[in-house]
Formats: sequence, structure tokens, C-alpha cells
Amino acid sequence: MEQSKIDRINELARKSKTAGLTDAEKEEQKILRAEYVASFKASLVNQLEHTTIVNPDGSRHKVTKKTK
Repeated sequence: MEQSKIDRINELARKSKTAGLTDAEKEEQKILRAEYVASFKASLVNQLEHTTIVNPDGSRHKVTKKTK
């Protein structure tokens, strides 16, 4: 996610605490937050896909999705 969008999220958060937001700004904030969360989740999934667990005996295995 671009730094300018993160800055805008923070700006809207500060404004909501002081002066309040217009309906258009609330909608913009909702969209930006959803994009941020999606970006965060994608980054976390990518990090976990490239994570390897090393056991005390030296064996290695990749992290896999937990099944229910």
C-alpha cells in the first residue's frame, strides 16, 4: 500500500476525533481501511508461505494451513 494512502487514513482518523467527518470522508475512510486490511493480510500470507520451522533435531518443514 502506498504511503500517501496510509497518511490519508491517519489524517482522516485524526479529523474524526476532533472535527468529525463528512459522509464522503467516512466512505473514503471505509474504502481505505478495507484496502489496508487486504494489503496487510496479503503480506502476512506471503510471509507465512516463506516460513520454515526448524526442529531441534535439525529437520525442517514449511508452515502449512491448518485444517479444521
